[in-house]
Amino acid sequence: MLVSAKEMLIKARKEHYAVGQFNINNLEWTKAILQTAQELNAPVILGVSEGAGKYMCGYTTIVGMVKGMIENLGITVPVALHLDHGTFEGAKACINAGFSSIMFDGSHYPIDENLKLTTALVNTCDVLGISLEAEVGAIGGEEDGVVGMGECADPKECKLIADLGVTMLAAGIGNIHGKYPANWAGLSFETLEAINKEVGDMPLVLHGGTGIPEDMVKKAISLGVAKVNVNTECQLAFSAAVREYIEQGKDLQGKGFDPRKVLAPGVEAIKATVKEKMEIFGCIGKA
Repeated sequence: MLVSAKEMLIKARKEHYAVGQFNINNLEWTKAILQTAQELNAPVILGVSEGAGKYMCGYTTIVGMVKGMIENLGITVPVALHLDHGTFEGAKACINAGFSSIMFDGSHYPIDENLKLTTALVNTCDVLGISLEAEVGAIGGEEDGVVGMGECADPKECKLIADLGVTMLAAGIGNIHGKYPANWAGLSFETLEAINKEVGDMPLVLHGGTGIPEDMVKKAISLGVAKVNVNTECQLAFSAAVREYIEQGKDLQGKGFDPRKVLAPGVEAIKATVKEKMEIFGCIGKA
């Protein structure tokens, strides 16, 4: 059963750990993440970008796949299916398709427009029991063709959005999508502290969780982050494991060309990555 992310994030914020959002890109990704969460008794959020949604044949296809896996794999830990960096139209589409959580990313709009569009989604999500993530500031790097410069959020603007009644708030604090460059300045904890002070107990979201040093992640959690997003790290681990399989010629041995065998090392690599992240986030055993 899919659930809203609200209760799992309130609990995480209160108990000073974070729930991992791991983006899914296909059946193998989804299965690996769900099985690992179940094994570790950890709540989990499955993130879906709009680009991945199109790749996987639409949001209703994804809802059916995830619900089927939860039932057939015997998944009992809390699972939220979440739109990642959604447009306003994408958010409405995911609500209609049966997602249990959505993100509307209005960070690229002027604050008044961000407030207006976020407000339009708040009541709908409340009535339907769907959790809603909003964003202020910009996450650096590129995701699905959206390029951010990594501007830190204005704490006062964060309060304006938080006061609308959203479930969680993503705020730019120097974090970046994709690989972090060697000259990355690190997270702005000064900004995070100011935001935390303004929004009270609102669960905060750290995007770009790939490559952030463990000590920074844990400090961010201590300052109100209750959800950390990971995507690139799973992609890198998956591709490296599959590449090794191919380069060793295992696909040419017997029936090693069977796609289930070709992709199996990648699946195991995702499981290992998810486990490592969950250990850092402190969410193991918290379901």
